[in-house]
Amino acid sequence: MRFAALADVHGNYLALEAVLADIRAEGIGDIVNLGDMASGPLDARLTMDALMALDAVHVLGNHDRYLIDRPPEKMGSWDRPAHAQLEERHLDWLRAVPKTAVFRDRVFLCHATPEHDEVYWLETVLPDGTVRMSSLDQIEERGRGVTQSLILCAHTHLARAVRLRDGRLIVNPGSVGSPGYRDVYPFPHVVEAGTPDARYAILELADGAWRVTFRHVPYDHEAMAALARQNGQAELANALATGWIR
Repeated sequence: MRFAALADVHGNYLALEAVLADIRAEGIGDIVNLGDMASGPLDARLTMDALMALDAVHVLGNHDRYLIDRPPEKMGSWDRPAHAQLEERHLDWLRAVPKTAVFRDRVFLCHATPEHDEVYWLETVLPDGTVRMSSLDQIEERGRGVTQSLILCAHTHLARAVRLRDGRLIVNPGSVGSPGYRDVYPFPHVVEAGTPDARYAILELADGAWRVTFRHVPYDHEAMAALARQNGQAELANALATGWIR
């Protein structure tokens, strides 16, 4: 059993295109998508068209939910421009995407945690804005009740794998399309991947054990940075160009 996991595309069509080409080059046919597909000041329509055309298992991210559970005037600076590009067919498709899913009986899929789409699972934000790895006790508590041996999550855009004491493996594949962002919940902080590459993960079950390979895929990130800058998002443009918010 071998498949690819992608997440947090955030409207970055060129990054998604590069990742899908890399997946094909690896000879992988099965894909799961962990959400946050369109929101961002980039190319929401092309991104959604590409994702909707995939034979993949999808789950809904918090930013996907924002596009369908509130009017545009209540949306944030990443969701409002994406919503303006989308047609009703895109929104109807998102409305049918589940919040969690199980892939081939063995893999649990969610965007952030099984219970909440806005809570970090593998990372913790301290009051001073420091982002650090969560304690093993915290991680295991959030996974209580999930029986699958492999658990996939996203949301923080940081590629990471954590082995639980009972042998289960939790993997965040990293972000396809957004290597840095700023947030205020639960405390103001920034997340930075450190390179502009598109990220995803390959998961393989061999001899009864899960193996994960994190892939960093170069693409024309300067073009996406220019588009973000053109659309008034200078900070995101810097993240797309460098992997850093600073």
